[in-house]
Amino acid sequence: MTQTTARCLILTCGNTLRSDDGIGPWLAEWAEEKFIHDARVRIISRQQWTPDLAEDIASSESVLFVDCSVESAPGSMGIVGVEPAAASQGLARDLYDSLPATAMLLTIGAGSTELGEEFSEPVLDAIPQACALLERSVVDWLREQDQRRQPAILNE
Repeated sequence: MTQTTARCLILTCGNTLRSDDGIGPWLAEWAEEKFIHDARVRIISRQQWTPDLAEDIASSESVLFVDCSVESAPGSMGIVGVEPAAASQGLARDLYDSLPATAMLLTIGAGSTELGEEFSEPVLDAIPQACALLERSVVDWLREQDQRRQPAILNE
């Protein structure tokens, strides 16, 4: 089965029944509403990332992975580049001979991953900043992609 190519893939994970671990799926719902009319953006939310996502990743120009982090201070945010492991180019390259031009991981520090459906106060406080960072990342990537395409359009 061939997936629709996305210019930007937002790939979240988390368990909505484990308190702050549900921030990924929550941000996926927010992004679905934010980018509902932009066909260049695709959002996939899962409880965990699995190898079957390699085709979606390979067919995307940019990927933003979103997850909570139990290693970070509660409510803190980080965004770092993602590269394939040195020993292998990863499933996307190995199976589909393709990798996204840009891949980043956005994390939000978890205050609690205990059973529950409520976010901790530090994560609740971080939601506006997390939404802004996610939106800014996607908009910037799409703008960069448009700029790279522009010379090709002008030369046709």
